[in-house]
Amino acid sequence: MELDEGEIEGALALMETMALDDVSGFHDEYTEALEKVIEAKADGKAPPQPAGEAKGSGQVVDLMSALEQSVQQARKSRGETGEDATVHDMPARKKTAAKKAPAKKHGSG
Repeated sequence: MELDEGEIEGALALMETMALDDVSGFHDEYTEALEKVIEAKADGKAPPQPAGEAKGSGQVVDLMSALEQSVQQARKSRGETGEDATVHDMPARKKTAAKKAPAKKHGSG
């Protein structure tokens, strides 16, 4: 895959904006917790349990109905009634056989 100059410049600009010079405000809780577990195991003790671990509600959400509800709320907030909307049947697409890429030959030489 070839990249043109614009794509490369864009990627470099993005990396520059995402770079952080000062990381002093960040705290690595995972490494700290892992060190405590390793320390406890090395001492033959039970590893500490995570504090304040939030458990999921276990509620199953129907994503399609949640999406439909969200769309309806967005339409309502914009004052759309849906009365002017029209639905068109899409023509059936013809199935075409996928072309296989030619196999690469690996020579021994």
